[in-house]
Amino acid sequence: MMEIKTNESLRAMREAGRVVAQALAAAREKAVPGVSLRELDRAAREVLDEAGAGSPFLNYHPSWAPVPFPAVLCVSVNDAIVHGIPDGSRLADGDLVSLDCGASLGGWVGDSAVSFTVGRARPEDTRLIDTAYAALEAGIGAAVVGNRVGDIAHAVGRVCRRAGYGIPDGMGGHGVGRSMHEGPDVPNEGRPGRGVPLRHGMAIAIEPMLIGGGRDDHYTAADGWTIRTLDRSRAAHTEHTIAITDDGPRILTAL
Repeated sequence: MMEIKTNESLRAMREAGRVVAQALAAAREKAVPGVSLRELDRAAREVLDEAGAGSPFLNYHPSWAPVPFPAVLCVSVNDAIVHGIPDGSRLADGDLVSLDCGASLGGWVGDSAVSFTVGRARPEDTRLIDTAYAALEAGIGAAVVGNRVGDIAHAVGRVCRRAGYGIPDGMGGHGVGRSMHEGPDVPNEGRPGRGVPLRHGMAIAIEPMLIGGGRDDHYTAADGWTIRTLDRSRAAHTEHTIAITDDGPRILTAL
């Protein structure tokens, strides 16, 4: 279901989004070689608690998952694309990390993701991450009243494909509002001029996911959650929750 939000509702979503940005910043600051993934989750959890916010991730249990998600933060390292469970494993110098976080505040949800390298970065990882952010920027630029969802998908996909990267099959963005996943689906590849028309008051998560090896296929790890690249190449994941407005796209999950 897709809900058109009032201006007041979008302002409330901005407050939830600000908490998400703060949680991601706190977790990223902790991300140094030797730190456990569980410690990153703890840092994000402390920000949510201090803000009086809930987590739409914690105990989320879609039909395809064997168990509820056990954390407030997804931590996906190297060949993990998304949904990585933060456990006791520790970061190493040169790891490529993607963090995905959500917050529920005042009945509204924000959802965002960042990718970065811990310690010394490989040039190929820097290029992959930079392209993921360029794809996100392109998608946001297409998120204007009068366009369609396909215009966003096309903008994201064009940046990824021109750089030679894969786009995970069947994975992409989505509507956001009173719950973390609402309509419409926002693919990372598509044809311009197709799909749901963009209207003032819509809120969507645009989230490019790139596979460094150039293939699109992936698999689910034994934990039932973590999605990994089939060719074991590294992946990057970026995301913002965006409001579609008559004045242009508004990022709701910035600091």
